[in-house]
Amino acid sequence: MKKIKAGIIGATGYAGHEVARLLYNHPSAEVIWYGSRSYVDQSYSKIYGNMKSFADDSCRDDDIVALAKEADVIFTATPQGYLAGILTEEILKECKVVDLSADYRLKDVKVYESWYKIEHKSPQFLAEAVYGLAEVNREAVKQARLVANPGCYTTCSILTLYPLVKEHLIDPDTIIVDAKSGTSGAGRGAKVDNLFCEVNENFKAYGVASHRHTPEIEEQLGYAWGDEEARRIPGGKPLTINFTPHLLPINRGILATCYAKLADNVTAADITAAYEKYYAEEPFIRFLGEGACPQTRWVEGSNLLDIGFVQDPRTNRVIAMGALDNMVKGAAGQAVQNMNLMFGLPETEGLLFPPMFP
Repeated sequence: MKKIKAGIIGATGYAGHEVARLLYNHPSAEVIWYGSRSYVDQSYSKIYGNMKSFADDSCRDDDIVALAKEADVIFTATPQGYLAGILTEEILKECKVVDLSADYRLKDVKVYESWYKIEHKSPQFLAEAVYGLAEVNREAVKQARLVANPGCYTTCSILTLYPLVKEHLIDPDTIIVDAKSGTSGAGRGAKVDNLFCEVNENFKAYGVASHRHTPEIEEQLGYAWGDEEARRIPGGKPLTINFTPHLLPINRGILATCYAKLADNVTAADITAAYEKYYAEEPFIRFLGEGACPQTRWVEGSNLLDIGFVQDPRTNRVIAMGALDNMVKGAAGQAVQNMNLMFGLPETEGLLFPPMFP
């Protein structure tokens, strides 16, 4: 069988490298282009020594127009604004695109520009782009030319809360998401805040009340509530949340602890039934049940999301918890999952492997 030819723009960043690693063992795909602005003509395996003898090709430039003529699918693991600045109809006629940045995740260009502080250069593609959360948008992903791969915090937060919002088991006005991420989520670029001495034996919040994943979570949970066009909740206003991210001194992993007030007379059995309704057949979601507290170590290196919850009758709240690997289910694994759907492959192809431990 002819293999899908994949190109990666941003292949030397953490997310791009994870796409390359996952595709090496994918039975139906091969990487034909390791795109990098900084390492042109350098051997990929010299940049990432773990790829020695697996991917010794030289890095090429980030000429997406030329790549589109050679590839069946392009993964863009690039900074915000990059793809929006170069994407054209001609590129999308040549190949499919899975974008790991935020350029096409938000449907309202004004919201994007407000949160990301940059001008969106190709808003004409926003309506077409499919938000690549397979567990929610599977059928739309299958038909897509352009998939906006969700962020890591957003994937964990949305999927942890989705059944509760979809079934109206909680008051959406009371949602609080308290999330923690490993340092790989900040990317490979050198930043003082990510140096070993800054991160090691430290734990801090950042982006408080201002993190750019906030509107993405709000938009998708608004769709889940039921009014896809206006994303309105009781009271006629958009769904809004409190979202606070924290940096953990670990390489990989996200843990999202989500709080919300329960609707009247909602029981633990109702909550369990909602999770089982939406996730019982999902290959990458493990619902651990009432009283379970997911841990990042049990999902590391996998495309899995573990979910558990506790009902607090004293406060009439639910505490829902989700854990995933931010580089796999939160980025590259989800991108490959979307590629599988876009090309009519089994969704799990190349992604069914257990987490690493220790």
